[in-house]
Amino acid sequence: MGDETILKLRDLLAGSRRAVFFGGAGVSTESGIPDFRSTDGLYHQQWRYPPETILSHDFFLSRTEEFYDFYRQKMLFPDAKPNAAHLALAELEGRGVLSAVITQNIDGLHQAAGSKHVVELHGSVLRNHCTRCGRAFSLQEILSSSGVPKCPCGGTIKPDVVLYGEQLPAEAIEDALDCIARADLLIIGGTSLAVYPAAGFVQGYSGPLVIINRSPTPMDRRADLLISRPIGETLAAVMAGFDEK
Repeated sequence: MGDETILKLRDLLAGSRRAVFFGGAGVSTESGIPDFRSTDGLYHQQWRYPPETILSHDFFLSRTEEFYDFYRQKMLFPDAKPNAAHLALAELEGRGVLSAVITQNIDGLHQAAGSKHVVELHGSVLRNHCTRCGRAFSLQEILSSSGVPKCPCGGTIKPDVVLYGEQLPAEAIEDALDCIARADLLIIGGTSLAVYPAAGFVQGYSGPLVIINRSPTPMDRRADLLISRPIGETLAAVMAGFDEK
């Protein structure tokens, strides 16, 4: 895949020292984790309630057992491994090219691949806490539980993920905006830019912009480089000849 698109992206990365990657569900589909809005995505499956309703703060409070039935079946992928995209981004950070990964994903695969500066806008399934006493619980403890997981104190355990109707963590917002403001290259990958407020973070960026996504996004017309291939395949091709730069 040594075409002009790959060469141009390689050139942009080779000349960058503060590149920022802003990614969504499409980054993890090559790891076997389904996205939400594609034809085969979660939002096109049939459930008693729409996924947006089940994954809401109000539903968690009012129908906690049903929330966890869905959550365990459709949101947890403990055997998933980092794919070529995750590994390439970690390598670019290690080479001093990429300054941060800003992700809307909650699977922890960027960290598993070796990325150090990861801004998790929507939290992580790897972290859970008691809503009464604040005690921390691991993903494995959630997986090994049944029904509504409870803390020894009697409180309900909640995943540290941002549900619909909840605010994004203030620290993550500040970090993401600061990274984007300092970026000398912004790569948007694996996201339709349909989820707000996260999608709004990139709209004020005016520097070199690359979009890698299988479907159109609202920012396509502003992109200096538009790639509609799988992101893992694309970044693997870029990295394959990176040492030649």
